[in-house]
Amino acid sequence: MSYILITLFVIVAFYIYRGYQSRSKNNVILTSSDKKILSDYVHFYRELDEQKKVTFENKIATFLSYIRIEGVGIVIGPLDRLLVASSAIIPIFGFDKWKYNNLTNVLLYPDTFNKDFQFEGAERQIMGMVGEGYMNGQMILSRSALLLGFSNAADKENTGIHEFVHLLDKSDGATDGIPENLMKHEYTLPWIKMVHQEMQRIEKGKSDINPYAITNEAEFFAVVSEYFFEKPDQFKKKHPELYEILAQTFLQDPVQQKA
Repeated sequence: MSYILITLFVIVAFYIYRGYQSRSKNNVILTSSDKKILSDYVHFYRELDEQKKVTFENKIATFLSYIRIEGVGIVIGPLDRLLVASSAIIPIFGFDKWKYNNLTNVLLYPDTFNKDFQFEGAERQIMGMVGEGYMNGQMILSRSALLLGFSNAADKENTGIHEFVHLLDKSDGATDGIPENLMKHEYTLPWIKMVHQEMQRIEKGKSDINPYAITNEAEFFAVVSEYFFEKPDQFKKKHPELYEILAQTFLQDPVQQKA
């Protein structure tokens, strides 16, 4: 076990070093092929008007200029980079200038992994995580889960968005489900009240929100944010109060901003 942890530490340290190098000024320009990938795979982008599509593209390019995306056991391609970047941009699309200062690298694993960061063998249930401690500034995503999140337009789940919402939550210093850097103060108490009320409904089987949301307040925020961006019309219809607070928090209304 100690050998595994030492090896992992060396790998992560290497990626941190490479990440800091990559944060120097790397200009990224999206090609026509990149834009086609966005149109084919990212329904959020596809539903924007032409002007907002350009804004989205520019934000993608900026993100890719300062965040390094590395494959562990896989070769990273344009689709991987664009889906990771889209996962990051969708939640902060409403902000003029937002930079993920608490992130340096995204490590993409081929599949789900376990608590020892192994993506082969048993007990591989983790689809993504935001690093803590010696892994601070790192995110690990399962490539298979990332692709599934953008390929299944019929569901309410998106692992990439989920993990980047955790990063937004963490930006105030605590991953607690109350994004103080984003949420207006007057919404905080109503939000906490709604979270606990909806958790009770989920426990009783009276809510269509993924039961994983009752794990804790941080997971609730990430899960409902996935739903908010993936199926906004359905979420607004079934959870209008939650929708309104999230629209104020993310400074965007996915239902209204469709082309």
